[in-house]
Amino acid sequence: MACPYGYGSSSSEGLSSQVRFDDGNEESQEGVNKVELGFGQTYSEYLQLDKVLTAQRLYSEMDGRIVDDEHLFIIIHQAHELWFKQIIFDLDAIRALLNNDVVDETKTLKIVSKLDRIVKIFSLLTEQITLLDTMSPLDFVDFRKYLTPSSGFQSLQFRILENKLGVRQERRIRYNAQHYKNVFKEQELSTLNASEDEPSLLVLIESWLARTPGLKATENHQGFWEQYEASVQTYLDHMLKQAEEPTNTEEVRKQLIAEYHKNKDSFASVLDPHLHEQQIRNGNRLLSHDATKGAMMIYFYRDMPRFSQPYQILTFLMDIDSLFTKWRYNHVLLVQRMLGAKQGTGGSSGYMYLRSTVSDRYKVFLDLFNLSTWLIPREYIPTLSPHMVKTLSEHTHLHNSQSESE
Repeated sequence: MACPYGYGSSSSEGLSSQVRFDDGNEESQEGVNKVELGFGQTYSEYLQLDKVLTAQRLYSEMDGRIVDDEHLFIIIHQAHELWFKQIIFDLDAIRALLNNDVVDETKTLKIVSKLDRIVKIFSLLTEQITLLDTMSPLDFVDFRKYLTPSSGFQSLQFRILENKLGVRQERRIRYNAQHYKNVFKEQELSTLNASEDEPSLLVLIESWLARTPGLKATENHQGFWEQYEASVQTYLDHMLKQAEEPTNTEEVRKQLIAEYHKNKDSFASVLDPHLHEQQIRNGNRLLSHDATKGAMMIYFYRDMPRFSQPYQILTFLMDIDSLFTKWRYNHVLLVQRMLGAKQGTGGSSGYMYLRSTVSDRYKVFLDLFNLSTWLIPREYIPTLSPHMVKTLSEHTHLHNSQSESE
């Protein structure tokens, strides 16, 4: 039988004898050199490599001797700035899609795609910074004097990135007991201030979650949250009943009763809007009560078509937080290795200051991580009504909008 792809035989023997890749034959050499014909820009011109590849000025060389590792140090940090620029570019696109009273559902795949790319970039950066570990502390000392007073703390893009993600100013660790903006020059402050004033990704996600379809009760249908409250009460009642089983020893009974009260108090902190607001005032939570309820509903019903992509969005947001924290941690270890207890080149306490930034204070989507606290076993999850099944199975051009029949 002749091969349908023109190889002469469909048998494995025929393929092995017929298929040959000869890179030197005449057909493989056919083509046109468009550069010679004057078509557009060359690779180097398009990427402006004359600027990019000549931007590595070694101060050690200017001082009369080259310290090789200064070249690596510059390249690593310049690459970081380029990736920060791409992340900010994608963040702005995501924020523009979310910054509407209703979000077009046909655009959520684009949001997912861009968040996925940001996650991959952060993953790359967490590994990229470890390349500096190939430099010994003594090698760093050889050119460190040329850095003062420059410091990564002065990276404008890094601060803009933090602001656009949603790092709140009151949660920042003070740099030498000063505001973080004090290290920037006047011409940079307008851009920095704008990044604080614009709605952050956290703010936009909060608003988006608060409008989750099916969350609130309507005239004809019970909302998810009322059903969830009833399910939690049933779950707690069963927990208490198990604790009070007469077959339990006194020690086991006390332990189970203590666990019951602990769970009851924990659920109360999210079920009661006043207790939730108190947690926000205490700095333990960032999302509003309505947004938290929306995120919970998406978690429970992520298999429904309309919640599939929103669930991916929430997952990628946690990935960004995780990887950003990992990057900070890798940076802290690097600084400790290179500087020990020395002061940073920008004047901070160095390792001690950076170590304080690896905490939940800098997690933007901390609330999403903590949602697991209030998950209940599958058998207690409220069953969706036929109406809600239909609502969450149909994609519309408006995400988070209640259907007219509701």
